[in-house]
Amino acid sequence: MKAWLKTGLVSTLMVAVIAGCSNSSTSTTGTSGSSASSASPASSAKAQAPVKISISLSDSLNKYALGSTDINNDKWVKKLGELTNTQLDLRLVPHAEFKPKTALMFASTDLPDVMNTIQGMFPQGPDMSGAIKGGLFMPLDDLLKEYGKDLLKAIPEQAWNEVKYNGKIYAIPEYLSNASRRSTFIRKDLLDQTGLPVPKTVDDFLNVLRAMKKNGVAEPYAFRKDFVYSDVIFGAYDVMPYSTMFEKIGDQVVPKFFKVEAMQKALTVYKTMYDEGLMAKDFASLDGNKWTNNINAGKSGVWNHNANLLMNWISTTKPANAKSEVIIIPSPVGDDGKGGMMKYSYTGGLSYINSKVSKEKAIAIVKMMNYMVTEAGDRFFNFGIEGDTYTMQDNKVVYKQPTTPEGSLEEQFRSVMLRLVEDTALNRTLLNTTEDGKKLITQFDTIVTKEGRNGISFAPELTTTAKFTDAGLKFSDMPPVILDHMLKMVYGKEPISDWPKALEDWKAKGGNEIIKEATERYNKKDGVVMGD
Repeated sequence: MKAWLKTGLVSTLMVAVIAGCSNSSTSTTGTSGSSASSASPASSAKAQAPVKISISLSDSLNKYALGSTDINNDKWVKKLGELTNTQLDLRLVPHAEFKPKTALMFASTDLPDVMNTIQGMFPQGPDMSGAIKGGLFMPLDDLLKEYGKDLLKAIPEQAWNEVKYNGKIYAIPEYLSNASRRSTFIRKDLLDQTGLPVPKTVDDFLNVLRAMKKNGVAEPYAFRKDFVYSDVIFGAYDVMPYSTMFEKIGDQVVPKFFKVEAMQKALTVYKTMYDEGLMAKDFASLDGNKWTNNINAGKSGVWNHNANLLMNWISTTKPANAKSEVIIIPSPVGDDGKGGMMKYSYTGGLSYINSKVSKEKAIAIVKMMNYMVTEAGDRFFNFGIEGDTYTMQDNKVVYKQPTTPEGSLEEQFRSVMLRLVEDTALNRTLLNTTEDGKKLITQFDTIVTKEGRNGISFAPELTTTAKFTDAGLKFSDMPPVILDHMLKMVYGKEPISDWPKALEDWKAKGGNEIIKEATERYNKKDGVVMGD
């Protein structure tokens, strides 16, 4: 499963009047004293020219950014520069090619001042450890203590621990206040037409899909290539094949997909969905864009995605069907009465600073990042520019939310993609300005936070994972050899009863070495992280 895309909230239509940032969650704002001192770094540096800062970051498939002819002349990019006394040079990297493009940057002389990565690219992990050891990026502890006090206050300790290498902080993380963030969405209007209640078990789930199919929904469950955002059934049976999903079975520490009976049950469900036309026949090649378009067109009624995108789905499904009503429901549960998708680490995108930048530039970068978690920063990213997108009335922010899809995409770019440091679990400041947003907060707090799966993981990651690429488990990508067998079994090209043979294939391609290292490190208590 791919690391999450930095996409965010698209609001419903209304004018919001809120107390000026008093609704900001404590996890995304500093104290009034500290935010006053850091609210406008430019004010203390008026005599200084803006510091030029280049930043590479994923394009996140963000349509607003991709549609810009010159993103660095965008008004929001320029305004952020003005507020932080910087001149920003954003370098967008195609999301699907992010890791290989990043590796090429390491080998070139064109490393940006700041490298903002996708989730899971930890300092101690296989993607970044070589660059850290090679001295490409600088430790940030001293800079943060001096110029990033709001960052240290806002970001939880668990997140800081994930960005350390040999005890030192090497990245400023986007963070999660809650490790559960993926959820199950359903078109409630389509569910109501079936006459069935919200499904609870996997069997209930299948029956709802069947009823939707009978009512004319083309592909009731929105499946996406490589099981991306489509692994809810693996979650129900607790067999997710990721690097955070090891389990002690007997005297060995093995991936959870070693639970043969549970995995066979999960694969049988997917095959049933395929055989009965409850998901697309071309599911193995259905990319993110087509997946999104199918959902928006009403071809699917149930899908999985990040919970904070509920507002986006509410907005984007309405053009094809004005009666569309999207809600979050509990994910289907398996034999143990539990379900949900993978729990995340406490960090999202990570911002590394080039070790070759000057001290002045490094300070400016940390100050800019610090601004992002202050009250002033929270106001800018959520509401924009005073006199343009909001006004002040009786010391309150009066924010007129966008009324077009284009305006919503622009808001999404400003409030999420451009904001490199924030609590990505939920933007409570913006959500609290609408009734739909308040409903999302309720659904998140009462449903999403109560589900999800994790297991034993390792920090730093297992060295064998990088060594054996066919068998290696990654944070959110399945081992290629395992994925290949899964797809063949769902298509009916291999019997599901042969799952033990798939495990032998995995072991022969490096899995035995992965198990050996995982077991040895577990027994030695060497970097073992126990899931809650």
